[in-house]
Amino acid sequence: MSSPRHPHHPHHPRLPLSRRGFLTATAGTLAALGLAAAPARAATARRGPFGRHGSPADRLTPRTLYVDPLGRGDFTAVRDAVAATTGTGWTLVLAPGTYRETVALDATRSEATWIGASEDPRDVVIVHDNAAGTAKPGGGTYGTTGSATTTVQADGFTARWITFANDWLRADHPDITGTQAVAIKVQGDRSAFHHCRFLGHQDTLYADSLALTAFARQYYAHCYVEGDVDFVFGRATAVYEHCHFRTLNRTDLAAAPYGFVFAPSTAGANPLGYLVVRGRISSEAPDAYYKLARPWVPSSDTTARPSLTVRDTRLDAGIDAVAPYTNMSASFPWQSQRFAEYRNTGPGARITVPENRPQLTPEQARSATRGAYLGDWEPWKGEC
Repeated sequence: MSSPRHPHHPHHPRLPLSRRGFLTATAGTLAALGLAAAPARAATARRGPFGRHGSPADRLTPRTLYVDPLGRGDFTAVRDAVAATTGTGWTLVLAPGTYRETVALDATRSEATWIGASEDPRDVVIVHDNAAGTAKPGGGTYGTTGSATTTVQADGFTARWITFANDWLRADHPDITGTQAVAIKVQGDRSAFHHCRFLGHQDTLYADSLALTAFARQYYAHCYVEGDVDFVFGRATAVYEHCHFRTLNRTDLAAAPYGFVFAPSTAGANPLGYLVVRGRISSEAPDAYYKLARPWVPSSDTTARPSLTVRDTRLDAGIDAVAPYTNMSASFPWQSQRFAEYRNTGPGARITVPENRPQLTPEQARSATRGAYLGDWEPWKGEC
């Protein structure tokens, strides 16, 4: 996604909340996740680096592999463990640590599960720092998709208690204009994330599909996502339940808007795009400096009709209540897309200009549920 059209000031001080400081979570972040860190860490310390999830000497299943940067597992890198998991149904248990690498799970490695062993997502971090404009070793640049720290193309993927991050910073690279820096790109159907964090700035969480005709279903529960420009975007059918979205402050822009939380690119043939339910959108930035969403109609799919419903969610003052939606392109006005709200609360949800805040009717809201979006797939059931 493109940056807002405001002049850049590359010599401003570094952003106050650098992604390089992601290992120290704020109390607000922890509260948003509903986690208490101390018991999980204590349990991990007693049981070793993999906690209650076994070990190389005591595998949970024959298809469970253990990853530990200190060498106490089967592998020290996530990508090496993935390379060893040919076929379907593998589980990776990740010991606490920072895994600075890029990882790709291709479509052949389906029904995979990745578990953060401490059960605190602050402890297990997969991070790298490529941006769209970063030069590739063999020539050219990575582009938005290529910038992703983690790429998941396989169906049936589940992640629990893991942080996916991209800590590329604009302030460090004033010469680069391709500032998209994806933490994770998810393309598979039935992709579920429980108690995970997604950290970045522009294009943090790319919830997409493998093809225009593939309606990939994704589910994010009790997750934390932060960024600035279009930081939740793509064409997946995705449900975000009990998730906390946080907009970051910026010192490189002189005026609002600083960015946009959602930028769906739902295929026109797909009746269901993004559903946000029982969540919260907070902000580090000044009041009203962020838009809730703008529609992304890619040049590769000009028939897209972006779809976003935000319901039963608290919108804090960082969201512009008067004009929460805007256009990415004048050729595709947001009013022609499928944007709606229902029973939201907070200062960012105040309806002051009704035509700028399309609302579902109670009857329509009965169809805007996780069950309606995900069909016979029920990832909220079972242990998380």
